[in-house]
Amino acid sequence: MRWLPILAVSLLPLLTACASTRPATYLVETKGPYQLDTGDTVRVSVYGDAELSKTYKIDDSGAIAFPLVGPVQVRGTTTNTAASRLAAALANGYMRNPDVAVEVAEYRPFFIQGEVENAGQFQYVYGMTVRSAISTSGGFTETADRDRAIVYRRQGNEMVKGTVDLDFPLYPGDTVVILERWF
Repeated sequence: MRWLPILAVSLLPLLTACASTRPATYLVETKGPYQLDTGDTVRVSVYGDAELSKTYKIDDSGAIAFPLVGPVQVRGTTTNTAASRLAAALANGYMRNPDVAVEVAEYRPFFIQGEVENAGQFQYVYGMTVRSAISTSGGFTETADRDRAIVYRRQGNEMVKGTVDLDFPLYPGDTVVILERWF
């Protein structure tokens, strides 16, 4: 029985090496095609019709108010699917074989709050991380936790919360919270 404490002490460094101090990320899809939602502005190009080729804002119901055809639902779709829906609506009695392209002109904003210099709503830039969002908001305050953040993201019909590191990729509509550090 004298060997048991010696074995426990000798295995302790191996067990502490298995522990991770890195914040856990939550299981939210961070890859894949971008899905349109309320607040995005899209540039619609209809080949051969300059009057329809404009930028349109996706409204609160998730639709584009498109001339001739009325509202077309695009929330939760990719730009290719949105182009197909617009083309189908135009082909339904307005144009023969419409050629429509859709691209994101302006992403919906992200939000940041907590221990940053300027909390609020900011314009999202493609490829943004938590670190770049902090820079956009003026940087950390003196009491900020500089190692991790909390990100709230809509996933389907629910809001998901997770503690992430500063290189975690953001999406438009995310809310970033920088907590106060405890000494």
